Amino acid sequence: MAQAAVQAETLGFDSVWTADRIIIPWQIATAYPYSSDRQFIVPPDRPFLEPLTCLAFLAGQTHKIDLGMSVLVLPYRHPLYWAKVAVTIDRLSKGRLIMGIGVGWMEEEFNALGVPFGERGRIADEQLRILPELWAKERCAFAGRHYRFEDVAFVPKPVRGAIPIWVGGEGHRAQRRAGEFGDAWFPYFVKISPRELSSRFANVQHWAARSGRDPNLINLNCCLPIDLTENAAPYEEGSLVGNCDQIRTALKAFEQAGVRHLALQFMVPHWPERMGQIELFAREVLPSLRNPPESHQ
Repeated sequence: MAQAAVQAETLGFDSVWTADRIIIPWQIATAYPYSSDRQFIVPPDRPFLEPLTCLAFLAGQTHKIDLGMSVLVLPYRHPLYWAKVAVTIDRLSKGRLIMGIGVGWMEEEFNALGVPFGERGRIADEQLRILPELWAKERCAFAGRHYRFEDVAFVPKPVRGAIPIWVGGEGHRAQRRAGEFGDAWFPYFVKISPRELSSRFANVQHWAARSGRDPNLINLNCCLPIDLTENAAPYEEGSLVGNCDQIRTALKAFEQAGVRHLALQFMVPHWPERMGQIELFAREVLPSLRNPPESHQ
């Protein structure tokens, strides 16, 4: 992990990301929405480290690269606890943390953790309403259906006044959540055209306006799988599969559609080959991107 993060920083990438999983059941009946066969891609006997702990570790191994959570399943943890961990990482990294958040998809994991699967959206929304209280108030209080506390101190505060919240999820409820609470909409798609992504983002902006927020302050960000090939691949709109020229063209299309930050999941299963693709991307594709990443605030 340290080698990968330091190398990504050296190569000029903007951020590195961790994913959230606490336990993996041996039998999973819930359909996984991010693979073609709807099966979860990580076997239960593979090591899966706790992600916030990993980001704290990487905060001490790096100097300038952003540290992203993609995405924290909010109902798995009490908001006072995970917010304290997040602020700790944010302070120790001098403001480099990005909190991607989501509501989760695996019913078996919810059952094992004793969290009601059917309430996960309402639990997440309540947690997001708590955050401004923690970020800004000297004496914090909240009274809701799932969480209740009064007259508590929460210090230190985030370096930038608040930790950026990027709302994951692809459906209408996630889009509404992003519009109401997020600094960005941050979905993951196996494949989507830039045109379709931009069209769906319009719904995020609609909900922002309905919530009394400025839609222009919410970024369109996205996470996509990528596979760099030596030879040209058959063209598929919205797919990041192909040689360097094809990837450059695809990335430009997403940029023109309004995407501000594109997180890349390199899909090569073995580490040496994956690192080779990352280095090739940095050498041949990264310099051609038109503008440097803008502030996440």
